[in-house]
Amino acid sequence: MRFAFLGSGSAGNGLVVEAGATRVLMDCGFGLADSVARLARLGLAPDALAGIVVTHEHADHIGGVGRLARRHRLPVWLTAGTLAMAQDLDGVAVRVVDSHAALAIDGLEIQPYPVPHDAREPVQYVFGDGNRRLGVLTDAGCATPHIEATLAGVDALVLECNHDAAMLQNGPYPASLKRRVGGRFGHLENGQAAALLAKLRHDRLQCVMAAHISLKNNTPELACQALAGALDCDTGEIRVACQEAGFDWIEI
Repeated sequence: MRFAFLGSGSAGNGLVVEAGATRVLMDCGFGLADSVARLARLGLAPDALAGIVVTHEHADHIGGVGRLARRHRLPVWLTAGTLAMAQDLDGVAVRVVDSHAALAIDGLEIQPYPVPHDAREPVQYVFGDGNRRLGVLTDAGCATPHIEATLAGVDALVLECNHDAAMLQNGPYPASLKRRVGGRFGHLENGQAAALLAKLRHDRLQCVMAAHISLKNNTPELACQALAGALDCDTGEIRVACQEAGFDWIEI
């Protein structure tokens, strides 16, 4: 089982998870040509995908889903709330998921789980192949006991480090946007992410990746310092998914 990022951040998100011959894209916030180019960078054609799972309706996550799915006849999985708010899904084979019920897409086992975020029915996902599990948590304003329970025991973790509290407070955003980003339905701050990671620390956790890092309110260095502190490891052991380059394949 392995995974790779097309890109991660407020300008567009996309994560590919592969188990055997099955490849699933989580979110697509890029234009059609850009999506195809980013997939090609990972050695993939769109037709190699079994489908797309969507976390929520914000444009940086769903903006490119409709065009990619229509052009390459890819099914799309999303919650009923996300479907109600989504645009540009005409002609797409849509499958509604229960945010508490696992689903299978060929060789991948996928567990959606609800998260606190300012969207209609947002979820994140845990992916598994029967032996290994990859947990993904971005676009959440805070951790919850259910999130902690769902991510317990994963072998790899993609974890949002959206902003540094001081940088957000002193940064260029208007006060209303600062409240939204820093609120309990906004995005995880470095310290919040580190606190959650400390609770999830265990012997099987072999890979931690910081993601959805704000270009204006955080730095990769601050994010890595926070997560490394939670694991008591060197900052170089923390991977970082970036907006432009994403991240190449990691096997778990």
